[in-house]
Amino acid sequence: MWESIFLTLVATAGNNIGKVLQKKGTVILPPLSFKLKVIRTYAVNRLWVMGFLMDIGGALLMLRALSLAPVSVIQPVSGCGLAILSIFSHFYLHEVMNIIDWMGITLAGIGTIGVGAGGEEQESSEVSILQLPWLAFIVMIVFVLLNGWLRIYKRQRREQELIEYEVVEEIIYGLESGILFGMASVISKMGFVFVEQGFSKMSIPLCVSISICCSGTGFYYQTRGLKHGRAIVISTCAAVASIVTGVLAGMLALGEQLPSAPTARLAVLLGWLFIMMGVILLVSSTKLMRHLPWPLRKLIPSGVARNFSLRRTVSHRVKDPSPSAVIPAATLHHLITTASKEKA
Repeated sequence: MWESIFLTLVATAGNNIGKVLQKKGTVILPPLSFKLKVIRTYAVNRLWVMGFLMDIGGALLMLRALSLAPVSVIQPVSGCGLAILSIFSHFYLHEVMNIIDWMGITLAGIGTIGVGAGGEEQESSEVSILQLPWLAFIVMIVFVLLNGWLRIYKRQRREQELIEYEVVEEIIYGLESGILFGMASVISKMGFVFVEQGFSKMSIPLCVSISICCSGTGFYYQTRGLKHGRAIVISTCAAVASIVTGVLAGMLALGEQLPSAPTARLAVLLGWLFIMMGVILLVSSTKLMRHLPWPLRKLIPSGVARNFSLRRTVSHRVKDPSPSAVIPAATLHHLITTASKEKA
C-alpha cells in the first residue's frame, strides 16, 4: 500500500511541477500550433521539454499506482499534488507562502499518512458487470440535473441582464469537471481489474482510452467555467468532486470496501477529510486571508503580507484550466518577470 501511495505522490508531483515548468517555458514561446517552425521552437526549449516529460512520466506512474491499489486510496492521495506544487514553488521559485498555505500542506500530509496507515487492510476489488450500467446511469442523471440547474440560472441571468456569473454556475462547472476527473481514474482502474479477472489484456488500453476521453471532457467543462467564472470556486469544487467521485465510484463499481478494523476505518475516513480540507485551504488561501481579523494580519510576517498582496493583484487576470495544477499567482508573477529579464 505504501508503495502505491509513494508512486501516487511522485506521479502527482510530476504532473504539477511539469505544468509549472511548461508554463515557465512557454512565456517566451509563441502559441502552440501544428506549424513545423513552432513545433521545432518548443522542441529545443529545454525547460518546456523537461516539464512535458515530467507530465507524461507522472501520468504513467499514476497508471502504475492504480494497478497496485484501490482507486479509493489513489484518488484522495492525488489531491496532495497541490501541496507538492506549493512546496516546489516556495523553494524553487522562492515564493513566500502564508500561514493558511502551510496549514493546507500539513493537513494534506497528515491525511496521506492516515489513508496509508488505514488502507493496508483493504481487500482487492472485483468488478461486477451488472453494476457498471447502474454507475453510468447515476452519472448521467447527475449531469442531467446539473445541466438543468445550469440552464435555469443562465435563463435568469439573461432575463435580469446580468453579465457576471452566478456562484451557482461556477459550482456546477466545477462539480461537472471534478466528476469526470474522478470517473477517469475509476475507468483506468477497471482495465487492470478486468485483466486480473481473466478478461483480455486489451481491456487496459481500452479503459485508458475511455479515461482520456473523460479527462478531456472534464477539461472542456472546466475551461468553460474558467472563461468567465472565478478560478477559486471552480478549482475547489473540481478538486473535492474528483476525490468524492473516485471514492464512491470505486466502492460502488469496483467493490472496494473500508477496512474492517475500527481504528483503520477511522484513519482512512479522517485521511480523506484532512486531504480535502488541505486542498480547499490551498486553493482559497488568498481569499481567506482577506477575511482574517486585523490583529491576526499584523502577526503575519512582512514577506507573507507582500506575497498576499501580490497574489491579490495578479489573481484576477491569471487562470489555469487544470485542477491538478492550480498555480499560485505569485508563481506566475515570478515566471513573467524572469521571462522579461531574459528578453532584455
